[in-house]
Amino acid sequence: MREPKPRILAFVKHYLPGYRMGGPTRTIANMVDRLGDDLDFCLVTSDRDMGTATRYPGITREYWQPVGKARVHYVSPRLASIRYLATLISRTSPDLIYLNSFFDPSFTQKVLIARRLKLVRDTPIVLAPRGEFSPGALRLKASKKTLYIKLAKLLGPYSGLTWHASSEREETDIRRMFGHVSPPPAIVIARNLAPGQESTHHGDDTSLTPRGHALRVCFLSRISPMKNLDFALRVLKTVNSPLTFTIYGPKEDEAYWRTCEAMVADLPENIQVDYRGAVLPEQVRGVLRAHDVFFLPTRGENYGHVIHEALAAGLPVLLSDQTPWGDVVDAGVGWTLPLNDPAAFARVIEDVDGWDSDRLAMTKKMASDFALARAVAPDTLEANLNLFLDTIRSHASTNVSR
Repeated sequence: MREPKPRILAFVKHYLPGYRMGGPTRTIANMVDRLGDDLDFCLVTSDRDMGTATRYPGITREYWQPVGKARVHYVSPRLASIRYLATLISRTSPDLIYLNSFFDPSFTQKVLIARRLKLVRDTPIVLAPRGEFSPGALRLKASKKTLYIKLAKLLGPYSGLTWHASSEREETDIRRMFGHVSPPPAIVIARNLAPGQESTHHGDDTSLTPRGHALRVCFLSRISPMKNLDFALRVLKTVNSPLTFTIYGPKEDEAYWRTCEAMVADLPENIQVDYRGAVLPEQVRGVLRAHDVFFLPTRGENYGHVIHEALAAGLPVLLSDQTPWGDVVDAGVGWTLPLNDPAAFARVIEDVDGWDSDRLAMTKKMASDFALARAVAPDTLEANLNLFLDTIRSHASTNVSR
């Protein structure tokens, strides 16, 4: 008889069928899909998508229900109290608790307060900050975040955790924040999982788009200062080549979008801009394929699932140097440039505009193959599985030795 799978109780602010939060939702969905045969995932999440007041249709709140390889418990924000979450944890009896934000007041801070008050039994906790400690992220609402981090270090609710870093860059960010506390933080690096091979590889059709049109550049992400759409528009204002720039993504920050709209109105005639709104996850790959270059000058990414999606769709990627995708440069499928040099971004766009159909087709094929290789990398899968199994074993051995 097979032993029961280790039970992972994950808290995430938004989950399927939601999609407006982007990367964090995809990260957990990919993890569940690819590790769900070895781990028993139970997810606690909001009953509505990011930025909406409407509950998901067709779900039953406050009950466990199957979603893919996980069971999901959708909670109304009004009911997600410390006592409610503590009771949920106790009834679930997880082998490990997995938190997916440092700052989330509902699904991280309340869980840690419940632990601090000893409302739940001693259970190992892994926390993934999801890029929240990157310099670009910390500059947004800086005073509020700085105060909270100081209080967290003073009061210690985050002590005794295992931190999940998705890259060496994020490990450095975590150590910069908490490396001087005692005891020092335990950090495990495990790159975020891409979709499996069957959902990544689509053959060579992505690489054969003929060139007889103006360069087609696209941006697909949340419309927020973190994703830096205003920087992209400043770059395009200096580009002399004719091109179309299509913007996809939910308006997370309406005031910021109004600023971007004013910048669009001030662009020269050779730059045509079209805003298409949010895109459903199952439509992302097809939407991206209709373009030639993916442009995301983000202020920081701990992974960047949409970057993988763009590469899988056959698009070379033009990125800031604030992502873990620096290897696209050596692979010949992208550029990673510093944000203090907007002219460098403009030069890349004008250079690509001069490519002929053969070079564009070759690069698109290389991008698709690069994404496939990333998706099936066995060491990434093993690192994610061991993140959970090793933490559970370590916690158990520590308790035995006490």
